[in-house]
Order: sequence, then C-alpha cells, then structure tokens
Amino acid sequence: MKHTPSDKKNPVSGTEGHLTSLTASDGHSFKAWETGSAESPFAVIVVQEIFGLTTHIRNVCNDFAAEGFHVLAPAVFDRVKPDIILEYTQAGVTEGLELRSKIPSEKTLADIAACAKALRDAGHRKVGIIGFCWGGLLAWLTATRTHDVDAAVSWYGGSIGNHVETAPHCPVELHFGGEDSSIPHTEIQKIRDARPEVEEYVYDDAGHGFGCPERPSFNRDARDLAWSRSVDFLKTNLARD
Repeated sequence: MKHTPSDKKNPVSGTEGHLTSLTASDGHSFKAWETGSAESPFAVIVVQEIFGLTTHIRNVCNDFAAEGFHVLAPAVFDRVKPDIILEYTQAGVTEGLELRSKIPSEKTLADIAACAKALRDAGHRKVGIIGFCWGGLLAWLTATRTHDVDAAVSWYGGSIGNHVETAPHCPVELHFGGEDSSIPHTEIQKIRDARPEVEEYVYDDAGHGFGCPERPSFNRDARDLAWSRSVDFLKTNLARD
C-alpha cells in the first residue's frame, strides 16, 4: 500500500527527523533536515521553496522516509540568514525572494552536492532530488549543471524555460499547475519543445504551490497524483541494478 502524503499542519517540533550539520566544498557549514537512515533502500534530497525548512517541507521529508527513502533537506538560506523560516504570506514571499537574490546558484548547488555526498557516504549508490518552487528550479539546475544526482523531480519550478540549453544528465520529471500565473503555458511549451525527453505533467485546475496544504492554492487531487508519480519515478530510477 502506498503511503499517503501528510496534510498535517503540525508544529515543526512535533515532526519526525532531526537537524544535522553538513559542510559544502567551499567550507560553508549549514543545517539539513534528515529523515530515514542509511538502511533505507532509496535516497533523495528535498529542496525547499523560498520559505525555508518549513513544517510542510519537513513533512514532505517524513513522507519520503515512510516510502523507504533516506532524506536530506538542506537549509539553503543558511548562507545569508541561518535558521530562518518564513510564513506563507506575501511578506514571506517578499523576504524569501530578497534572501534568494543574495545567494548565487553555484553556492546553493554546492550545498546540494554536499547532501548528495553525505547520502553516498552513507552507502547509497544512487541519489535523487526533488524540489518545490525555487527548489524545483534548483533540482533542474542540479540535473543539467552537475552529475551529483541520478534522477530529478521538479514541482512548479519557475524559470526552467530560461535554462533549457543544456540537456539533463539524468532522468527528469516536471510537474506544473495549469492555473499557475507565475509560470505561463508558453514557458511550459518551451521546455517541452526543447527537451522532449523530459517527462512533463500539467494539472489543469492547479495553481502555484498546489502541493502545500498550508497555502490557499493547495489542490489535494493534483498533489496526490503528482506525489504518486514522483515517488514511482524516483523509485524506478534509483533502484539498485
């Protein structure tokens, strides 16, 4: 039986998992949320939205752990404002975008690379990545600019259409909301035209952030279908040969 993703809005202190410390190749130390263990059959990096390691992101990590994944979610804001968790409000969006603008992509990719290394050092031969919103773009950049992961999934990753000149180095699956005003259909079509090898799904009645129960745009049906597809995709591509 498949695990059903959590709709809980429980406080972070009540979730499973724990914070751990990692160090990137440039010497930067940062925190990451860890669930599952080295004994888990699969491994995945979960990359946050622009709100930090929120309850929702930690619940996503817990849901992956229940599916048999060893999970690390890097606190990518630690480079500019450690331990920050923003609310799902317009003020949170504004601050998140400001923090994001201060972190070069290559620095965030270094944090993701450190997570991949930690999972491989734990004994996992293959590592996947899944990202949401900003994290969705970072998952795409990880797949196209590095060889750190073996499969990548993006949920409503913005601006991917501006980075389609390089082919992914691993299988990639993309999920978009058909009613997402921040990612126009022209961009989705641009990705489809440039990278026909990439799996792409559009959920007609879903908006941006449809996978987060804490946002007004939450769409349970779209979330559940995207979740099932994502888990199946990652398990298929991360299975031991």
